[in-house]
Amino acid sequence: MMAQLRLTWVLSGRGWADCIVSDHQTEAEATASYITAAPEDLLTAVTRLIVGETECRAQFEAEPTAFRWIFYREGTNVWIRLLELAHGSDHDNTGTEIWSTQQNIDDVARAVIRCFDEVAKEYSESAYRGKWGEHFPHTELESLKTAWREHRGDRAAPSTPSNP
Repeated sequence: MMAQLRLTWVLSGRGWADCIVSDHQTEAEATASYITAAPEDLLTAVTRLIVGETECRAQFEAEPTAFRWIFYREGTNVWIRLLELAHGSDHDNTGTEIWSTQQNIDDVARAVIRCFDEVAKEYSESAYRGKWGEHFPHTELESLKTAWREHRGDRAAPSTPSNP
């Protein structure tokens, strides 16, 4: 049985956030700066997985360190690797894997949606922008929710035999 996935997005200072990820076995922290669209990139990568892509990436810049999320999907399983790199332009092979897990695609979607829903509840629009420096990623979050609903709907729909 795969362990439950949890993500937490904490605005730690003006233009800085810490993303804590855990699966009840291990935990890691990735720092993000507002100089890139870190939350949007993470939400978009998971959305792309939901709609069927087999490999997606997101990157958080921590000036100069970078944290690269690599997602591999096979069927309903997703393997997530989180690398820490000295510089954002470095190749994956130069990074240090600080966390990895294998999860069900629904658990990945649920954890990321829950994470950003909690952020939306905690901060007003202006408070989020004031601490992060950019708008809350409503569009990307809604895209992920829509894709997940459609994904779940496709799986849950009973197959109907075609009549000749």
